[in-house]
Formats: sequence, C-alpha cells, structure tokens
Amino acid sequence: MSTKLYLGTRKGLIEAVRGTNGWEITRMSFLGVQVPMLLPDARDGTLYAAVDHGHFGTKLHASRDGGANWEERACPTYPPKPDDYVEVVNPMSQEPTPWSLKKIWALEAGAGEGVLWCGTIPGGLFHSTDHGASWRLVESLWNHPDRAKWFGGGADWPGIHSILIDPRDKQRLLIAVSCAGVWESTDNGASWQNIGEGIRAEYVPPDQAGDPGIQDPHRIAWSVSNPDTIWMQHHNGIFVSHDGGKNWCEITNAAPSAFGFAVAVHPHDPQTAWLIPGVKDECRVACDGALCVMRTQNGGETWEQLRAGLPQQHAYHLIFRHCLDVSGDGRTLAFGSTTGSVWISEDGGDSWNRLSAELPPVYCVRFGP
Repeated sequence: MSTKLYLGTRKGLIEAVRGTNGWEITRMSFLGVQVPMLLPDARDGTLYAAVDHGHFGTKLHASRDGGANWEERACPTYPPKPDDYVEVVNPMSQEPTPWSLKKIWALEAGAGEGVLWCGTIPGGLFHSTDHGASWRLVESLWNHPDRAKWFGGGADWPGIHSILIDPRDKQRLLIAVSCAGVWESTDNGASWQNIGEGIRAEYVPPDQAGDPGIQDPHRIAWSVSNPDTIWMQHHNGIFVSHDGGKNWCEITNAAPSAFGFAVAVHPHDPQTAWLIPGVKDECRVACDGALCVMRTQNGGETWEQLRAGLPQQHAYHLIFRHCLDVSGDGRTLAFGSTTGSVWISEDGGDSWNRLSAELPPVYCVRFGP
C-alpha cells in the first residue's frame, strides 16, 4: 500500500502521508505557485515538480528527500528556429504554433537510469538522459509533416499529456495529444506513426470523424501487466484497445456519462478501470450534482457507480485528466477536483474518504514510493 500522496495544485505542491490514524497533509512546497505536473520517480526516489511562475515562465525542480529540499533542474527549451523553417499554423486559429515552452503537461520516467520524457504545450516532446539536467527536443516528432494538422483542445495550442513506456519493450512509446490522437514509436522516438482506427470525433464533419490525426484523447492509460490493453477517455466517449492502440472499440454502455477527463487502470488487471464522469463538454460538472466514480471489472461489459463517501447533492466538481491515480497495490486510489477537494479510497473505490475540502484547485495527483 502506498503511504505518500503528492498533489500539484494552483497554489503549490501538497504532500499527504498515511499514518496510523489515516491520511493527513504534512507539507506544502512552492506556496502560492502553480504546480501543473509531478513525477515521483520510483527508480531512485527523486520527486520532480514542474512549477509555473506565470509571467516568469515554467521551472523544473527536483527533490531527493521527498520534498524537504529542492534543487532546480534544467527546463525543456526549444532550440533556435532554423532560418528555412516553414511555420506550422494552427488550423483553428490560423496563428503560427509558438516555438517556445508554454506548459509542462506530462512527465514520465523512461528506460534506463536518469531517463525522463516530458510532454508540453505547444506539442513538443522532450527527452533527458541525465535526470533532467539537460533536455533535447524530439525533432522526429516536432518535424513530422502531419503535425501541421495538430490543434488545441481546451488550450490554445496542442499538448502532449499522456506518455506510456512499454515495460516489455523499452523502445516502444505511446503518446496522446489534444488534439492529434495517439502516436507510437517503436525505436525510442526516432520515428513516429499516428495510430488509432475506430476512434471517432463528434466535433468535425462526419466524413472526417474517423481521422486518427484529429482526435482529442483526454487521457490514455494501460496496465503494466498487459500494455496491449489501453483505456482512453476521449472528448466524446470512452474507448478501449486490445492490440496496443492500433484499433479501438467504443464503450457505449457507460453510465451516468461517457464524458470526462481522467482514467486509471488496475496495475495487475487490464480489465479493471476507473473513470470519473461529467455532464458534457458545455457543462463540466458532476452528473446530476452527484459525484461518482465509474468502475468496470470486466473490460467494459458492465459498470458500477461508486458513490459511498462522495457528495450526492450540490456537487459541482470537475476532475482534470491528471487528477486520478491508482497505486501499485491496485486498491488505493485518489482523486482531486477543481474545487479543491481530494478523496482517497483504500478498497478499490468501494468507499471514499475526503482528505480535505479546503485545498486550491488540483491539477495533478500522484502516489509516491
């Protein structure tokens, strides 16, 4: 069972620890500053935090003692723009995609000591081999001709928010982009292909709905026990793949809603997944003013609505895409909301206890070693 929980919020990084009397908040770091992304690295215990200083930009910090002390690491930086570079224009706004970091939106441990992957807005993927002391832009993706189709979802610019590294094959990566669908590399990022037959988008003309390159996956996740099964919370539905992301099936029986942002998969059972529904894109609140977590334990054939301990009246919470996590035991879960509440379950979601209702809006929830 995990004993540490890290929360990236609008006003700092919050640490909670499980003790003999249950979970309690023990530390706040970067008070008053946005922390949109976290990575507790289980390989060596380093805790990484992306810190957004607004006008002064994004910084990356690392702690080797669980958040007691911090040191600044290098931040992903775009290289100088080539003189002959042809601007990539956002097809929605007709504005050139910026050649500069706007937000760190994904941070994951890679294969090998010190290897990290970082996804950003406006859609750059970065790679580090020295614990974040330096970064390089993955130019094979940035210069891919199909990037001209990428566009922003809720953000002005496209963003890489999900990075999955195959535990069976360290050369294989999957990323998800809002809005550009799912991309696969089988050679550690040297080349990429856009995959995802069967996903559909409701927000484009019907003849374009199946184009893998215009999809808006809100989040993708897999079970490390079987990475061929991937779950996706899409902008307009829930999808599952059983062949590593090449083909997808839509889940049409999810209730109370198929709209949402977050998804988590049981680390040992790919048939078990949790999602947190909202009403719809135009009304991003809990369904019927009652908060619930949806769980399937049979690959989406049936769904349970888990409500024990969650507010069932006048609940208007929204759960962002990085704000639901499951620990390695497959039974301890946590999620945080835009209204500053955090809930924890230690029985697979059957029941929930609120850690606090007084926190800043929550951007990222991750269990630590």
